[in-house]
Amino acid sequence: MSKETKEQPAAENPETLHKLTVSQPKKWAAGIPAVAASFADILEETGAVRGPLALFKMNQKGGFDCSSCAWPDPDDDRSPIAEYCENGAKALAEEATTKKLTPDFFAQNSVADLSKLDDMTIGKNGRIAQPMYLPKGATHYQPISWYDAFHKIGNKLNSLASPNEATFYTSGRTSNEASFVYQLFVREFGTNNMPDCSNMCHESTSVALAEVIGIGKATVTLNDFYDSEVIIIMGQNPGTNSPRMLTALEKAKKNGSKIIAINPLHEAGLMGFKNPQSLTGIMGITTQLADLYLQVQINGDMALLKALEKLLYDAEQQEPGKVFDREFIGKSTVGYDEFIKGVKDFDVEALCNTAGVPFDQVKQAAELLKYKSKIIICWAMGITQQKNGVDTVKEIVNLTLLKGSVGKAGAGLCPVRGHSNVQGNRTMMIWDKPKKKQLAKLKEIYGFTPPQEHGYDVVDSIKAMHLGKLKVFFAMGGNFISATPDTTFTAEAMRKLELSVHVSTKLNRSHLVHGEEAIILPTLARSDKDVVNGEDQFISCENSMGVVQMSKGILDPVSKELLNETQIVCELAKATLKNRTVVDWGRFANSYDAIRDDIGKVISGFENYNQRVRLPGGFYLPNAAREGKFETETFKDKAPFTVTQLPDHVMADDEYMMTTIRSHDQFNTTIYGMEDRYRGIHNERRVIFMNPKDIAKAGFMQGDKVDLFNYYDDIERVARLFIIVPYNIPERNTATYYPEGNVLVPINSVALKSNCPTSKLVFIKIRKHEGISTLSS
Repeated sequence: MSKETKEQPAAENPETLHKLTVSQPKKWAAGIPAVAASFADILEETGAVRGPLALFKMNQKGGFDCSSCAWPDPDDDRSPIAEYCENGAKALAEEATTKKLTPDFFAQNSVADLSKLDDMTIGKNGRIAQPMYLPKGATHYQPISWYDAFHKIGNKLNSLASPNEATFYTSGRTSNEASFVYQLFVREFGTNNMPDCSNMCHESTSVALAEVIGIGKATVTLNDFYDSEVIIIMGQNPGTNSPRMLTALEKAKKNGSKIIAINPLHEAGLMGFKNPQSLTGIMGITTQLADLYLQVQINGDMALLKALEKLLYDAEQQEPGKVFDREFIGKSTVGYDEFIKGVKDFDVEALCNTAGVPFDQVKQAAELLKYKSKIIICWAMGITQQKNGVDTVKEIVNLTLLKGSVGKAGAGLCPVRGHSNVQGNRTMMIWDKPKKKQLAKLKEIYGFTPPQEHGYDVVDSIKAMHLGKLKVFFAMGGNFISATPDTTFTAEAMRKLELSVHVSTKLNRSHLVHGEEAIILPTLARSDKDVVNGEDQFISCENSMGVVQMSKGILDPVSKELLNETQIVCELAKATLKNRTVVDWGRFANSYDAIRDDIGKVISGFENYNQRVRLPGGFYLPNAAREGKFETETFKDKAPFTVTQLPDHVMADDEYMMTTIRSHDQFNTTIYGMEDRYRGIHNERRVIFMNPKDIAKAGFMQGDKVDLFNYYDDIERVARLFIIVPYNIPERNTATYYPEGNVLVPINSVALKSNCPTSKLVFIKIRKHEGISTLSS
């Protein structure tokens, strides 16, 4: 056996360094540099016509939905020339590239050799042009026909001792139509093993909000931002993760709203905005966004919220009925008396100390909130990817209930979703814990009995793979190995599979860390034309605020060998279920309208789907909480206050808290480039941000090369070869980019109730680099 056959493909980015340069972090986001960066990528990947033509149709009514973030499009006043952001343009450049991977590419590059490339280089190779197959023991992927691929997968699924030996992952880019037929196939096959990317991001939100307001989604619309009095942004970096949000914040500011930013790092997109579509922005004039910036410790949000509640309670005692919304509390909530008993005993100064925020700043925040009720609270992964993520979301709800800030114009709860249709996936029943009512509806409409027991989510799937309980892994999009925690553990789990399958547009590391056999099924991107039986089709997506609208690609696909996701699911269903199916898969494969007709029968809120989705801008799904009606399972029309506990973190003297973050030049696991210009990091990703006092105290210096260690569960996890960068971050707090830092996130460190990995709080030790890795020149 050759050395190449024995070599295990690398599960992580190579431990090599580039030529890092560091500049001063920015105090504003966007502007002309964002425009320049957008067009540079587009022109390089797509040429002067293909990409720019598509840009003008992205996020437009009748155009196609951006494949990156889920920030909503304006209902009416969309920009006629640029309803997209820098990262949206970069996402388009990635999928609209004219580069493609032919069988010759795979013949010339072994899996082991490809795995030695960094994630950015792997993705920059181009679109996958035909189905590819890696036989057992082989070193190279080889072409396979669609027919053979479907039957190979179907035969493997049918050979399993139980359907529960397979798990079916879903990425947030999957359309409503594909998601619906996907879950239908998986449940007719006989399992609820349906992990999805929501398990790793906003699952804490979904669990918390469902329990206290009856729906796991935002209660606001985009127009509410413009009517708000105060906007609080927690654990979120909109300048990088959802840049179009900056336009909404700018408009809210012009209408008089105040913005409170809460984050361990000073992020450019929370401080200032140069709108590249306005004359002032083009002239370089900055709109200040945050009126108050509260720099909390990592996971200090709960203590900060409790401190605000105590200060507002004290103010309410001085002016009864002027600070709390007594009418709303009496009419629409339960549990106020028990909740307020705890608030009375809070020690504000101790809470401020735990949060890491000076008392005077917290008092300023309370003053901004005191007489206001049109309050919107936004949050993202900095809140949800914590052990107490569910409780922190509930504490956010507590604050809004005190102020009567739910179910009224200009106010409400705004979890900012990451991927473009991650919310739509869940609405389409992509879920490992489906409700009995949902399963009963499937049985009523289709006649088969869906499995009733809960399936595996992401973390449980990884553990089951490791134990040998799962034999087949099927991924509808995404880059599973780079998105998940505990990279080494997850890679070991993936390698124990008998078959791994990925529906993908481009090559990524998950294709290189595989089961005994592996298959890549290439699919269309959002911007691609989708023609079925000579007719142009369109898909639909749901954004962060519950709007469902159509998305119709306009570009000629780079290969004639690509299939849309719906056809992939339908052909796989036919190859697997054969004559035992009760679903007409051919009907779905031939028409997305047919799928939408069935969605309207199965899922509440989608009645007359085909008619309403064709309306310009689409339609809003029902949202009782938006109207002040809280349909929880426990309380009818009442939202409960929740009594929560502060986290208790105990660190050794040589330990630090670490959070994983995105660079500005990436979206989720897709790395667009090596520039994080807002933080002043250029041509490098293997960096660790540290407080200058911590650097000096530990005997380090700026630029030192270090290794990072985590010892959760008495297991040593190591991330080698990082460069120390001094940064404005609280003492004993550090930050690294993901996926490079994911190897340190323990598989067993999860949020209570939601099982979400705690990627935003990892305890690490830092030591001088051992010199194991090879530095680049």
